[in-house]
Amino acid sequence: MNYHLALLSSMLVSSLGLSMEAYSQSSLYQTSPQQKLDHNLELFDKQLFSASIYDNTRLLEQPINAGQAKAAELNRAMGALQLESPDGAGLMKKYIFDHAGDPSVTTAGLYLGDHFFFKRNFKQALEGYKLVDAGRLPLDQQAEVLFKQGYAHFQMNQYSQAAPFFDQGKALNQVASFDSYYYSGFIAMENGNTAKAIADLETAAQSPYYANKVPYLLASLYYKQGSYDQLIAFAEPKMSTGQNLEQKDVIYLYLAEAYYAKKNFPKAAENYDAFINSRKGEELGRNEIYKAGISQFEIKNYQRATDYLKVSASAEDEIGQASSYYLAQSYLKLENYQFASTSFQSAAKSDFNPAIKEESIFNYAKVNLQKGSFQAAITALDEYIEDYPSGKYRGEAENLLSEALVNTNDYLRAIDQMDKISKKSPRIQEAYQKVAFYQAMVYYRDQKFNPALAYLDKSLQFPVDKSLVLDAHFWKGEINSAADNLPQAIKSYEAVLANRPSGASGTVAKTYYGLGYAYFNSQQYPKAEDNFRKFTENRQIIANKQQYDDALLRLGDCYYVQKRFGEAASTFQRAINEGNSGVDYAYYRLAVVQNFQSRNQEALGQLDVLISRYPASLYLEDALYQRGQIYMEETSYQAASISFSDLINTKPNSPFVPYALEGRAVANFSLQNYDQTVKDYSTILNNHPNSENSETALKGLQETLALQGRSGEFSAYLDKYKGANPSNGSVQSLEFEAAKGTYFDKNYAQAIRSFENYLKSYPQSAQRADALYFLGDSYLQLGDTERALAQFKSLEREPASPQRIRAMQKIGAIELARGNFAQAIPYLETSVENARSKPEEAEAVQGLMIANFETKNYQQAIRQAERLALLEGVIPESSPKALLIKAKSQRELNQKSQAELTLIALVADYKTEQGAEGLYWLAFDLQEKGDITQSNELIFDQSGPFANYDYWYGRVFLLLADNYLKSGEEFQAKATLESVVENATNAEIKQMAQTKLQTLN
Repeated sequence: MNYHLALLSSMLVSSLGLSMEAYSQSSLYQTSPQQKLDHNLELFDKQLFSASIYDNTRLLEQPINAGQAKAAELNRAMGALQLESPDGAGLMKKYIFDHAGDPSVTTAGLYLGDHFFFKRNFKQALEGYKLVDAGRLPLDQQAEVLFKQGYAHFQMNQYSQAAPFFDQGKALNQVASFDSYYYSGFIAMENGNTAKAIADLETAAQSPYYANKVPYLLASLYYKQGSYDQLIAFAEPKMSTGQNLEQKDVIYLYLAEAYYAKKNFPKAAENYDAFINSRKGEELGRNEIYKAGISQFEIKNYQRATDYLKVSASAEDEIGQASSYYLAQSYLKLENYQFASTSFQSAAKSDFNPAIKEESIFNYAKVNLQKGSFQAAITALDEYIEDYPSGKYRGEAENLLSEALVNTNDYLRAIDQMDKISKKSPRIQEAYQKVAFYQAMVYYRDQKFNPALAYLDKSLQFPVDKSLVLDAHFWKGEINSAADNLPQAIKSYEAVLANRPSGASGTVAKTYYGLGYAYFNSQQYPKAEDNFRKFTENRQIIANKQQYDDALLRLGDCYYVQKRFGEAASTFQRAINEGNSGVDYAYYRLAVVQNFQSRNQEALGQLDVLISRYPASLYLEDALYQRGQIYMEETSYQAASISFSDLINTKPNSPFVPYALEGRAVANFSLQNYDQTVKDYSTILNNHPNSENSETALKGLQETLALQGRSGEFSAYLDKYKGANPSNGSVQSLEFEAAKGTYFDKNYAQAIRSFENYLKSYPQSAQRADALYFLGDSYLQLGDTERALAQFKSLEREPASPQRIRAMQKIGAIELARGNFAQAIPYLETSVENARSKPEEAEAVQGLMIANFETKNYQQAIRQAERLALLEGVIPESSPKALLIKAKSQRELNQKSQAELTLIALVADYKTEQGAEGLYWLAFDLQEKGDITQSNELIFDQSGPFANYDYWYGRVFLLLADNYLKSGEEFQAKATLESVVENATNAEIKQMAQTKLQTLN
């Protein structure tokens, strides 16, 4: 602006023919208008625009020459523009029009245009520049004015009007021409004139100002033109110079795209990564992300490939399908079979690319086979075979299907599949043998013995695997034994041995054990002895210590029954020395044998050990009674009386009580304690009137009363005895036996009517306790738990008896089933204390464990679980139930490390529903600790065998989806949830998965 003012002043002075210096020294100058004019110019230079305008206006009102008037007019117009006065532009235009042809007009027009240009009022600027005669300007100023006119049109998006000005400016080859080249190139690029754009921008790049701005535009143009070699040749050197280029990240992207187009995947991968690493708010599009992933895949950088591909796989379109497929292939290379599975599954759901869909279905099946998810593999193989009857993988798919069917739990479907094959190959025959055997084991587990035997026979149709043939015969023996078909069991066991198996076979050892029991229960004791002896001789190959311990005791029993007391004694002593799990039984039986050997003091020693060390033993009652009997033999009547009293007082419900009363009565008779003798005999007749020794008690009572001169009292006891023990032909006896018959025939409705009538007719019957129990159990069998409970509780008020204890067991079981856990506990505790067999004890302990857990008595639940574990195999699935309750109780007590060990044992050893739940809690605990990777690996490695337990199997995979979300694997989480929704058979699990999926979508 000062430049323009100086120019104007110079032009004005020149027009007067005087130099400024000479004129200023003139005396006339001091009083002339020129002095005032110069003063006004100084005011303008000092930006005192209002004063300048005022003084110039006054000056113009005075008589001045033409040159001075022009200078004043121009000065005033410029001041008005600076003050944004409404008449500023008008004054300047008036000056230009009034003085057309004057050299100052060009400068005035340039000033007007620049004024509006720099205020971005481009329309007014253009009007000002139109008043400029550019031809009168120097070339550099011409180039500048042309650029400004072009730029003004450019800013108003008038590209067609802008282009000619830029083209004219370019032709002048001045500094401002580089500006014109740059914007001309930009307009050409926008118009699609790539060649012109490249040419102009290449020239613009020669300017230092545009050298850093142009490269990314040129890279874009080369890319659009498909000139990949030229792009690379231009951009690659630029990127290596360290030059501070604008939008350098975009140049990386164009280089990556060019290299990808030329299939130079290493360089493409390098530049895609460079773009990601250098970007500032810039993001790759899904198409570019996909290409970056493919580039990494092609250079075998599979982990990095997954980083890109799992992003581009996020949508259900063609890119998403292709991304999922290559993502799956990457995970395969990384041996991450679970992620590969979900990725193949995602690709298989899309129909955009049929070839990828077919490949993905087949590969999904293969991956699931590899990771042990056989059911998922079977479903996929079925789909492939049905949808691609002429597919290139059909033959392989059929073979894989056979392999998968062998390993799945859906054995019936597998057999049905293979039954359709008329000519079975050796491989199919082998598979059929296995699957039929496995299905037999399922039936055996469910106690469906006839179907189990049928499928073992199916398995034997194809005796490919000799070890499996032995197992089939062995389990036929086991099933027949369980069904009490001992002759057939023996035949099946013998079939194992007839195949001349290796003596080191575990099946052979188990066969000796089973055969030993079959002969033992058939009372063929010599043969039983032979097999039990062979079994115990091979201890090193016996995996089940419980069986070894049991067989050793049975061997001792075989010797005892055959009256080979020396061998029996040494066998029971061996069991004691080895710490046999049935050591209490060994002490008891050793005492019995020593009693037969007339080694009574030693026998008493064994019994004392049993009674003192094992107060919870099932054989405690036997030991107490046997001790009393031995003392009687030794004529130690006082000791005998004490021993019998111990039994009567500690085990009032024992079936030994009537006999202990009799033994104590005899002992007291010998000690001449006749009153106690009478009391014991009368107790037998009053409380146990139908016991086997009631008649003996009656005779003993008669003799004792006679000795005391009290024979007159006997008739009352005799009448009571006769009432309680009617003759076999009496109506009372016949009615009771008839009612029992209907009960044992499982005609429970008739049994109820019969026992109710019996109790009404004979309310004081000696069989009252039996009748009440049978009546209660009949109601229970028909599902009427209320009436069953009433009958069992009426027995609770009856005198002590074995039937009373059985009723307590039933009450405990009913309350447990109803969820009345606190009420069940005392009954279950009574059942545990009075159990007379291992199954009774195990059932009661299991119930007590559950009841304590549900009432949050976790320490007691753990104690009962540990006790139940010692009774392994006595009742079905007791061990996994015990481990699960123990682990859950430990978790509640915050004993996390102990719980983890318990769960590990559960999951490893038991592929049951409890094992499935245990796997969930184990994986959940790992998640809580933040060990997501280990939690995932546990699920991948261990979940396969639990596929049939739909609820917990589903919970495990919902947990897996949560793990993926926690680790940022949203694609895998979504794919997992979609799979659960699609495949879950449990409605609750399906709903949970759908809810989670909605939060992701």
